[in-house]
Amino acid sequence: MIDQQFYDARRASRQLLRLSDEKINKILQATADALVAATDDILAANAEDLARMDPENPKYDRLKLTPDRVKAIAGDMRNVATLPSPRVEIDRRERPNGLVISRVAVPFGVIGVIYEARPNVTADVFSLCFKSGNVCVLKGGSDADDSSKAIVKVIHSVLRDNNIEPAVVTLLPATREATDRLLTARGLVDLIIPRGSSQLINSVREKSCVPVIETGAGVCHCYVDSSADVEMARNIINNAKTRRVSVCNALDCAIIHSSLIESLPEIIAPLSASQVVVHADERSYRVLQGKYPAELLTQAVAEDFGTEYLSYAMAIKTVDSVDEALQHISFYGSGHSESVVASDEEVKQRFSTEVDAACVYTNAPTSWTDGAQFGLGAEIGISTQKMHARGPMALAELMTYKWLISGNGQIRN
Repeated sequence: MIDQQFYDARRASRQLLRLSDEKINKILQATADALVAATDDILAANAEDLARMDPENPKYDRLKLTPDRVKAIAGDMRNVATLPSPRVEIDRRERPNGLVISRVAVPFGVIGVIYEARPNVTADVFSLCFKSGNVCVLKGGSDADDSSKAIVKVIHSVLRDNNIEPAVVTLLPATREATDRLLTARGLVDLIIPRGSSQLINSVREKSCVPVIETGAGVCHCYVDSSADVEMARNIINNAKTRRVSVCNALDCAIIHSSLIESLPEIIAPLSASQVVVHADERSYRVLQGKYPAELLTQAVAEDFGTEYLSYAMAIKTVDSVDEALQHISFYGSGHSESVVASDEEVKQRFSTEVDAACVYTNAPTSWTDGAQFGLGAEIGISTQKMHARGPMALAELMTYKWLISGNGQIRN
């Protein structure tokens, strides 16, 4: 059964190569409309998933769909449809012997995506893969299985109406066996992209026989320099932490220059309204005592740093220099998104140059790390590796290339 799904997906990949960009865009727009029309069915399926999960679980918010979230999913799909096709000629040259050599962007073919409790990923992956000419083989988590099935049912209906093989988006069973088969489907699947916890990503990297692009965990920091505007720092930290705590771009640790330590209660004051638990190092803990709710304040231990909280909790580290802040990020960061609040041009330049992360912000929160917000339409994930793709993985990152050589009978001596 599962092996047959891989063969069907491989066969469907050839049909995708024959579709015009105009046809692809038309189908994406129709699918977006169909998703909105099926909102009640999708929410009913999502309710089944939610009923199996503890509302206190950090993944609950990721799993939950609402009418507005379904509209947003459809909106992202429409945005992808408006983007230029990534299937373009990259460069062309003519050799002295008359051979014309061009390099063109082409889809990988069949892309497997393994993800957890995020039903929106099902639609995002389809739209990006379909637009770029890739078949997607989806392996979602059991937590979101009913939601994913409902979304794929809508997509398949639109594909059939347009005489497109439904296997261009294939949803595998939410089982461990399906994951294992996907990871060993060499020759049938061209690329695997895991999206989820560090545990999931590490497991895929270690077990896969298929090439993997990692979308790593987000341990995100914000360094507030001695030259920072306190009000700006206050707004940036609050937004980065509380906008949506269950996503990978949420803030996990604020790093405060010691010269601003007395302003720390003012800087983090808005967090108390969201009941954010603060794990403060010794110096910041002393300053915050009596000025931040006692029930939300704890003294940090070593394990509090380098943690991706995915909840209403964060750490605070006090430093005496930008060098110390950079060292802390180098040791504890995951290479996802890092931010600095500063007015000193040298500090801003050093931070941008020396921080090793996919996305580095100056005077802006890490909450902006998102393919749609970058103008990319949507994303499959945030790549934290350095080979081929880094940061939001959108259309361009789903392409490889091949060389086309055109001659007129030239032969090589």
